[in-house]
Amino acid sequence: MAQGVVKRVLVLIVLFGLAACSGGYAPVAERSINSSNGNSNSRPLPESGTYTVRKGDTLYSIAWRYSLDYRELARLNNIDSRYLIYVGQTLRLQTKPTAVTKTSPVRPGLPLVVKPLAGKDVGAGTTAGNSSTAPASVKPPEPTLSVKAPIKPPAVPSDRLTWRWPAQGPLLNGFSSTATKGINIAGKAGDPVVAAGSGRVVYAGDGLRGYGILVIINHNQEFLSAYAHNSRVFVKENDMVNGGDKIAEVGSSGAARDMLHFEIRRDGQPVDPLRYLPKR
Repeated sequence: MAQGVVKRVLVLIVLFGLAACSGGYAPVAERSINSSNGNSNSRPLPESGTYTVRKGDTLYSIAWRYSLDYRELARLNNIDSRYLIYVGQTLRLQTKPTAVTKTSPVRPGLPLVVKPLAGKDVGAGTTAGNSSTAPASVKPPEPTLSVKAPIKPPAVPSDRLTWRWPAQGPLLNGFSSTATKGINIAGKAGDPVVAAGSGRVVYAGDGLRGYGILVIINHNQEFLSAYAHNSRVFVKENDMVNGGDKIAEVGSSGAARDMLHFEIRRDGQPVDPLRYLPKR
């Protein structure tokens, strides 16, 4: 009798487990794929607002890690257009908060340099060391705001970029600005990964957690693309590539299955690659 009860309980447990799987719960292996596809790796800025350069870092990889525009990162740290950084160097990741009036035409996020008008007194009736004698109707002149000019504009207009699919496999996951930050393309180890557009390789390595072996290409300063989880890479930093050139092979580095994780970022922010890639 007792054995019969135990058997019935075991049967119910098995049936309950099958029902749970059919009700939308993914197996552990599948859930691990979704949690390691190069998407939860953009990190919040550290409380210090700074980052110390480590071996293998580039300005581009640091900007990518924190979803920043590498040009703005360079400007904040007075780095010239060679974008050279050094191990142990401390980089500022953001500007200090600055009070700006609602009517100010200056773009938010840029440092402000306030300069009083030169060669003029604060107001009629003022004397040195006794500014309280100024008439109430006289206002001090408004300060002028000076903002550093942005780094040189894109070399190639964005509307002239020609995009192509970086791999031939079917689409696994679409874009999400808060999750995937790109798309996942199925494949098997050794399948070719090609450049989605012409540009310069600005990162090739495995220093960004969750991306595995990663390649980043700068297309025109405005657009960058990334290719993650590769098994092999055939380019190095500063190589120039054309759209369609083989740059890597599909793999599972940093992922639970063979696939390519592909991202496009515009001015440092993730955008949906399907808006740019040709329709299949």
